[in-house]
Amino acid sequence: MSFSIERISGTKQDFYLTLAEQLEHLLEGETDWLANLANASALLWMQLDDINWAGFYLLKEGELVLGPFQGKPACVRIPVGKGVCGTAAATKATQLVRDVHQFPGHIACDAASRSEIVVPILIGNRVVGVLDIDSPILARFDETDQAGLELFTNKLKAMIDWDRIA
Repeated sequence: MSFSIERISGTKQDFYLTLAEQLEHLLEGETDWLANLANASALLWMQLDDINWAGFYLLKEGELVLGPFQGKPACVRIPVGKGVCGTAAATKATQLVRDVHQFPGHIACDAASRSEIVVPILIGNRVVGVLDIDSPILARFDETDQAGLELFTNKLKAMIDWDRIA
C-alpha cells in the first residue's frame, strides 16, 4: 500500500470530511481490528491539534479494556458506567465534556487533561468499545468535533471485522 497523509486545512467541517476520507484510504482492504485501531489512533494523533491522548477502549467481559492509543500510558480497565468512557459505554451516547473537573466521577489518567470527548462504537445496539480523545485545553471540543468524530467512528467500525476481536 502506498498512501501519503497530508496535514488537513480548511473549515472544521471540511477537516472532518477529509479526515474520514484519509481513514478510508489508510485502512482500505484491511479488516484486522488491531491494525485498524492502531492506524486510526495514529491518524487522529497526527491530525488533531491540542490533544494529549487519542485511542480506544474495547468492551471485554463487562468492562472497557485499553486498546491501541497515542499518548501517555493510560488506565488499563474502566468499569462500564464509571468516568467519561464508562458513561459513554453505559448510555450508548457520545460524551462531550468541556471541563473534566466538572464531570462527576471523572477518572484522571493524565492530570493535564482538561476536556474530553468519548464516542461509543456501536454494532447494531451492542457497544464494542469507545473512541476516547483528551485535551489539555479547556472546552477544546464542540458539537462540530462531535459530529466529525462520530462520522470518523462510523467509517472505522465499518472497516473492522468485529467478530475476530480476541
